[in-house]
Amino acid sequence: MFYWLLKYVVLGPVLKVLFRPDVTGLSHVPKSGPVILACNHLSFSDSIFTPLMVDRRVTFVAKAEYFTGKGVKGWLMRQFFANTGTIPVDRSGGEAARAALDTLLRVLREGGIAGIYPEGTRSPDGRLYRGKTGVARLALESGAVVVPVALLNTDEIQPTGTRIPAIKRVRMRFGPPMDFSRYASARGDRFAERQITDEIMYELMAMTGREYVNVYASKLKTAPASADGHARAAA
Repeated sequence: MFYWLLKYVVLGPVLKVLFRPDVTGLSHVPKSGPVILACNHLSFSDSIFTPLMVDRRVTFVAKAEYFTGKGVKGWLMRQFFANTGTIPVDRSGGEAARAALDTLLRVLREGGIAGIYPEGTRSPDGRLYRGKTGVARLALESGAVVVPVALLNTDEIQPTGTRIPAIKRVRMRFGPPMDFSRYASARGDRFAERQITDEIMYELMAMTGREYVNVYASKLKTAPASADGHARAAA
């Protein structure tokens, strides 16, 4: 109930007036059945703009820190994410991350839409980084199609660390569904999962026009400053 009120009555109409979304390809999102929205990740606001554009309910995962903040701001953020069906994920990996993927898998098996950022974290510099294979595991285990979603300028609207977004037109592109049923017999095969993930990232690279870097963004964020030169070399 809160999700639909927020989307169609409280927040959605205001955001559409302020940010005048320029969106193409929405017809590529199937009207029914399981769908994975695989998005590049530039800004905190990605998880707000993407579900706003899709008529069906979209369930995302978000870093666990959004659910553990202190004070009034922490409480408001926790209530927002919890009441919009967002699932916390521990990005340290292991069993905690698997639990979040299992929850998204349940959403897909119920015929819903799961939103995921294959990069695993926001891009530190606007480039597109190597995708993690969780998106491929979801596709193989659920049989869902993958719709690539290119967020083109949300890093200009709300750069990392910025609390108040700039008021400018948000631009998004939804690509044709990607069907990976040909890999159905390769469930659990890490090479197949990597191939699927790379295909998705290639499509996002083509749609966004962003430079692709063949390293994980999370590693770049925790590496010394000199690692950026290595990242460019890897690209």
